[in-house]
Amino acid sequence: MKILVLNAGSSSIKYQVFAMATAEVLLKGVIERIGEAGSDVPTHHQALQHVAQHLQAQGLEINAIGHRVVHGGEHFQQPVVIDATVVAAIRAMIPLAPLHNPANLAGIEVAQQLFPQVLQVAVFDTAFHQTMPPVAFRYAVPAAWYQQHQVRRYGFHGTSHQYVMQQAAAYLQCDVSGFNAITLHLGNGCSATAIAGGQSVDTSMGMTPLEGLVMGTRSGDLDPALHFYLERELALPATALEPLLNKHSGLKGLCGVGDMREVQTRAMAGDTDAQLAEALFVYRIKKYIGAYMAVLGRVDALIFTGGIGEHSARIREQVCANLQSLGISLDSVRNQQPCSSIVECQQAGAALKVLVVPTNEEWAIALSTAAFG
Repeated sequence: MKILVLNAGSSSIKYQVFAMATAEVLLKGVIERIGEAGSDVPTHHQALQHVAQHLQAQGLEINAIGHRVVHGGEHFQQPVVIDATVVAAIRAMIPLAPLHNPANLAGIEVAQQLFPQVLQVAVFDTAFHQTMPPVAFRYAVPAAWYQQHQVRRYGFHGTSHQYVMQQAAAYLQCDVSGFNAITLHLGNGCSATAIAGGQSVDTSMGMTPLEGLVMGTRSGDLDPALHFYLERELALPATALEPLLNKHSGLKGLCGVGDMREVQTRAMAGDTDAQLAEALFVYRIKKYIGAYMAVLGRVDALIFTGGIGEHSARIREQVCANLQSLGISLDSVRNQQPCSSIVECQQAGAALKVLVVPTNEEWAIALSTAAFG
């Protein structure tokens, strides 16, 4: 069985083809600058035609397509086969994810035109977090906002959090149904999840991916009254605040760059703004670890994943520093190991495992898609 995994963004499409029997990547690529000035790929339709031509040139015939969809709202707790009802539901949730769902939907609709006989499955970033209880997903705002306008916490990165949790449980030979963990997906986007018995019970992102941890260009948690203050003092309209908080805040807002590698290079060279950005990034993660320890009571593993989580021993060391009272004791030598596969970083004899687990969201989407084949 060969599965094409599509991740359609507003101006890009990433794709991979997997041979499911061997987990081999047969083909992968990315088409960028879709619709931008000077681009030779003006639409998603033409971008996916390029993908189809690439498949044909390689002699690959696919059996199914798995689509990453950012927001599934309360409608979708599991991956689903795409039909007209699913497409309508994804379209109805565009107000909840105006930066992501339109592009995801465009990818689906064009793929249906180009591959009309091929099974197509939607895999939702929010689905894993639909097991959160109301005490975790509700906001303390008028109930009508939730009942009539779906105002609640949804969480994101669910495919990654679920995948690394399952990988860690298998590695530790634990039954997933009894496995408690805190997963940290740290990249340009960052989120933390509390997992009890293999299910998400709380996560740091909220109604949108803006809430929670400090990220590359997103602010993370804020006083909601900040919006009112900025509107008054700077005469900024609400429409100006959304891009400022999503694209010009976080690490970038603090020190001018959003890439943690550059932040760390500057911090080690003595740049005080970069040092603050790195410290604030770590501090927010520590706060969530402490909070989720309290939520879970018992934790079997602290799991790092994502570009930063997997590749920055420096961040892992800072996050785990002085957390011995919570059972977290990092071994500095083990923490320096390359992380091409699962690595244990805790000190010998520590009760709580500290793991680095490489994520693979595309393979997770392929697995979910194959389940319908």
